[in-house]
Amino acid sequence: MFLTLTSTAESASDLGFLLHKHPDRAQTFDLSVGTAHVFYPEASDERCTVALLLEIDSVELVRGGRFGDGFALGAYVNDRPYAASSLLSVALGRVFRSAMAGTCAARPDLVGVALPLEVHVPAVPDDGDPGLVARLFEPLGWTVDVGVGPLDPQVPSFGDSPYADVRLTGTFTPADALRHLYVLLPALDGGKHYWVGPDEVDKLVRSAGEWLGGHPERDWILRRSLAHRREYVADAVERLGVVEGAAEQVVAPTAARPLSEVRREVVLAELRTARASSVVDLGCGEGALLRDLLADPAFTRVVGADVSHRALRRAAERLGLDRMPDSVRARLTLLQSSVTYRDARLAGADAVVLMEVVEHVDADRLPSLERTVFGDARPRTVVVTTPNEEFNVRYPTLQAGTMRHTDHRFEWTRAQGEQWAARVCETYGYTFRAGAVGDVDPEVGPPTQLLVFTLGAAA
Repeated sequence: MFLTLTSTAESASDLGFLLHKHPDRAQTFDLSVGTAHVFYPEASDERCTVALLLEIDSVELVRGGRFGDGFALGAYVNDRPYAASSLLSVALGRVFRSAMAGTCAARPDLVGVALPLEVHVPAVPDDGDPGLVARLFEPLGWTVDVGVGPLDPQVPSFGDSPYADVRLTGTFTPADALRHLYVLLPALDGGKHYWVGPDEVDKLVRSAGEWLGGHPERDWILRRSLAHRREYVADAVERLGVVEGAAEQVVAPTAARPLSEVRREVVLAELRTARASSVVDLGCGEGALLRDLLADPAFTRVVGADVSHRALRRAAERLGLDRMPDSVRARLTLLQSSVTYRDARLAGADAVVLMEVVEHVDADRLPSLERTVFGDARPRTVVVTTPNEEFNVRYPTLQAGTMRHTDHRFEWTRAQGEQWAARVCETYGYTFRAGAVGDVDPEVGPPTQLLVFTLGAAA
């Protein structure tokens, strides 16, 4: 089982820093199903290629019992040592774990820099659909070349090989490229060599949460990746819609850090500036912001509210609610509540956060949201973040006239966002200040707009 990743960037051998693998040294990694070898067939300033060779231990594979179906000798006569599958995906995750995380302490200047890359996977299972590989990788920005030769050149009657020779070219960070392969190669194969449990949903959301939700083949990928388990697929679909950072369901222009992380930092800074000690995260999803709030003892009361019971359950799991120290647990309340219905439990807080929430509300329901937050809850401070529609032209895979997320009801330009804020202030006695989240493009502004409301005083 073989895969190569090539950089043709200037100073191409810098790829070794990002992969945390030195080009001058071959390395070996023991896995539960065999041995992974990493080496560099070429490493120059013009072109640098890293190769991953996976040697399968057939005895261990048989003991696992995952590939013995179909006929009596199926456990011994199969394509598993050769064709890209979940075995190769696990090897990628084990060997390039730090690279997939996008970290590089030795050369932080390289982190987040997109490079011209080439990927070669010589044997990818062909599902009988010649356009499938392209439909999976092209929406992510890859150029795809698929070659299928005869099964046996000496015996033409055998027909075409059931395996494709796949070459991908594109400009990505190595971390993004590896995550694409990590998720999509097992889906192409359609079978995993290990038991698929609920934690598989966690891995999918963690590895592909930024792009899978908006992928045109999302449902097919989820079914194949989650062993056609309906409950897991349903969980993944919902989590991809509410997970922190999934509001940009297209491949974003490369940044040094995820926009979701920058967004939380900006919101936290605004809350600290406002000297808020009690905060309601309205539409909290799986609790990424809640975790940050609980980490700061200055926030003495933290409320996470969401309309989705499943999202709240996931938030409790991800926050470790059952293992949380009593002193921290006493500061946290999780509530099932809607942004468009009055809820007395939301009143009395110093601040309310609506982070990537308003755009999920139907336009004719916005007045209800405004009344719930600004009229009934009426905190001193309201922090709102929402996509800047002008920035959409910077997303290479987003077609003109479409929105970043399939559940968005609208996306505002900066002017439209400020017009809405001005109307809210006039109605409910607030003032507002507009700001930015993320790097500001000189032509189209930031990817996310920030609106900070203050009750009854100049911002």
